[in-house]
Amino acid sequence: MTIGSKNLTTTDLDLIEDAVLVEELKKAKEELFNLRFQSATGQLESHGRIKAVKRDIARIFTVMRERELGIRAVVAAPAATEKPAKAAKAKSATPAETEEA
Repeated sequence: MTIGSKNLTTTDLDLIEDAVLVEELKKAKEELFNLRFQSATGQLESHGRIKAVKRDIARIFTVMRERELGIRAVVAAPAATEKPAKAAKAKSATPAETEEA
């Protein structure tokens, strides 16, 4: 990875679900805007950071497009798969508890 990158390798991006990926893209675009503004005003210390953020944005767009085309597998939210199981257990336990009480 380049200097200043947030370790957004393609293998790391594969583990991130779509909603979080969109949020990361938004953050990266905001950071790029701020870096360009700092560059225009002469306050930018690390010019390599602009290149790293641009590459991160490109990686995110690539993974999103590959998921859209079906080239990459879409990650299912692990929290979403656990909640229905817990809710089903709670629903099945609730009627039994009410009958006993």
